[in-house]
Amino acid sequence: MGEIRYEFESRPAEAATIPVADGLVWLRMPLPFSLNHINLWLLRDVSGWVIVDTGVDTRTSRGVWEDTFKGAMRGDPATHVVATHLHPDHVGCAGWLVHHFDVDLWMTRDEYMLCRILVADTGRSAPDEGVRFYAGAGFSSEQLAHYRKSFGMFGKFVHPLPESYKRMSDGDALSFGGSLWEIIIGNGHSPEHACLYDADRNILIAGDQLLPTISPNVSVWPTEPLANPLKDWFASLEKLKSRLPADVLVLPAHGKPFRGAHYRLEQLAKDHTDRLDSLLQICKEPMRVVDVFPSLYKATINDGNRIMATGEAVSHLNYLCESGVMSAETDSDHVTWYCRS
Repeated sequence: MGEIRYEFESRPAEAATIPVADGLVWLRMPLPFSLNHINLWLLRDVSGWVIVDTGVDTRTSRGVWEDTFKGAMRGDPATHVVATHLHPDHVGCAGWLVHHFDVDLWMTRDEYMLCRILVADTGRSAPDEGVRFYAGAGFSSEQLAHYRKSFGMFGKFVHPLPESYKRMSDGDALSFGGSLWEIIIGNGHSPEHACLYDADRNILIAGDQLLPTISPNVSVWPTEPLANPLKDWFASLEKLKSRLPADVLVLPAHGKPFRGAHYRLEQLAKDHTDRLDSLLQICKEPMRVVDVFPSLYKATINDGNRIMATGEAVSHLNYLCESGVMSAETDSDHVTWYCRS
């Protein structure tokens, strides 16, 4: 299929639901960010509902859930909570929902463990390793001060996770309400992102791994400054293409359900290869991470998006360095300069 075709002309109103298929309901949850919504999924189970992804943990989200309990869920309980990955818009209310219904949480191991660590960072001072990482990218003293001030915000939108969970692994088949959902793991956007695929109905709950209009962030973080998540991301795009039919109905976390998965996977790969080509063109002379922003992003980089922009720029530079076509050198001020080899 050589294009993206949206499955529905309309989408749910904010905090409302519409049916997608028999026993599968789409809930549009508001978010307090520039990306102002997330799509959550309710799967009808034998004695209740399986909740896939949860929204951030805010008073607004909890209110939407309480209305949904009485409305779309018809007063029936949740039987399981599934989080595709650790980002707050996906896992934020998971702990609250698990406690509310006294049910289990399904996640992959890397996502669960890292989420516990990040929540524990809430209220801590920014680590020296983080300050060095962003100073090395070329941050000014004012920008470093903003990083220090904003560090530890992750946990403000995430309810504490339960002390135990049920692990999802690649290739697992989860039986929910008479349907088998195969787990397909993707990497790069997050460590071990789970997609859920119902082969009988040809439906994929994609989380952030396959979105119709935006490219998920693929970033390097101070905890692993030499990581190469873009390499993992490219491999994941190929994995999804090999394991999914071209006409699968994709239920994304943001945007509208669509068909044309193979076409979109190729678009996502090209977006990053174009950025790599752009970096090779501009880095004929040594450049810092902050110097390459104009060639990578159309948006203005500011305090609200500078951390993510930096992480994604470093992921592309690390990919080129590991490929041997870019070199990195650190000067006496501990700033890293990148140049085409």
